[in-house]
Amino acid sequence: MDGMDDLDGGPEGGAPWKRMSKEELENQYSPSRWVVRLGAEEALRTYSQIGNEATKRAQATGRNLLDVPYGDGEGEKLDIYFPEAVSEALPFLVFFHGGYWQSGSKDSSAFMVGPLTAQGVAVVIVAYDVAPKGTLDQMVAQVTQSIVFVQKQYPGNQGIYLCGHSAGAHLAAMMLLANWTKHGVTPNLKGFFLVSGIYDLEPVMHTSENASLLTTLEDAQRNSPQWHLKTAPTQPVDPACRILVTVGQHDSPEFHRQSRELHQTLRRGGWKVSFEELHDVDHFEILWNLTQKDYVLTQVPLQETITGTSAHSPLLFVPLFISSWDGSTRGGVGSVPGE
Repeated sequence: MDGMDDLDGGPEGGAPWKRMSKEELENQYSPSRWVVRLGAEEALRTYSQIGNEATKRAQATGRNLLDVPYGDGEGEKLDIYFPEAVSEALPFLVFFHGGYWQSGSKDSSAFMVGPLTAQGVAVVIVAYDVAPKGTLDQMVAQVTQSIVFVQKQYPGNQGIYLCGHSAGAHLAAMMLLANWTKHGVTPNLKGFFLVSGIYDLEPVMHTSENASLLTTLEDAQRNSPQWHLKTAPTQPVDPACRILVTVGQHDSPEFHRQSRELHQTLRRGGWKVSFEELHDVDHFEILWNLTQKDYVLTQVPLQETITGTSAHSPLLFVPLFISSWDGSTRGGVGSVPGE
């Protein structure tokens, strides 16, 4: 098998992927090949089915605003799901779906809506134009605009928490680099919840996923939060903003490496960041288990890395991620914002 030396002129900086064959690199960046309980096709089908069912349940409550335009483009829409009992100011968790920047939809991505709204958190599921219609630059711009929209629409929010899975984690991480000044508003970002993401896109250039995504090394670097954070460290706008980088135990070694290296880079840059390997879950289970109220997500006490509060349920994972960091309380019955 030909080594990666043939692709890029030789190993650089000791990155393990540069010493991999094309075949192995393809394997490392194909999450469905690493599932442990289902076959690849069945895992993808189950992931889609659970997402569709969770979204239908969330939409059936009626406590939502669907297909809200956050920009002028046809694909620039978002859904907002509200808790039953709200106060004037809500925490908002904004979610960006995965799908290798080429598939996925907000209409099948409301995995965590039921459990989070039950905990008093509003959830925003964002659509963006996937490839080939959208370029990575456009996706990053759209995600940025969606956050600006939420802040302007709900300026009294208790905090905006960004959550992304896989490609969505990459898009969320790109918001660490956003220049909010040019948008005329600084969003009240309190936390980032990055789930099984890719943060250095250069290896993806050498896989079949590159066909409609990246054409040059410059494209990959421009859209790689890891590259930016290493070459020109960015200081947090809010020093209290926290980041949780997570990866599933059964994600591929490359996904593990990417998550650990992002965590290390952010730590060196002065960010408040934690890393968590989630026990006995693969790339898809790590997200779809968020629909379950009693699933034990990790064997490691979450209070050690995140909350300061005893919690093991995946459904408490994000609410406590939010409530323990903003130091506030929620409650009271009010009208649904936006109605």
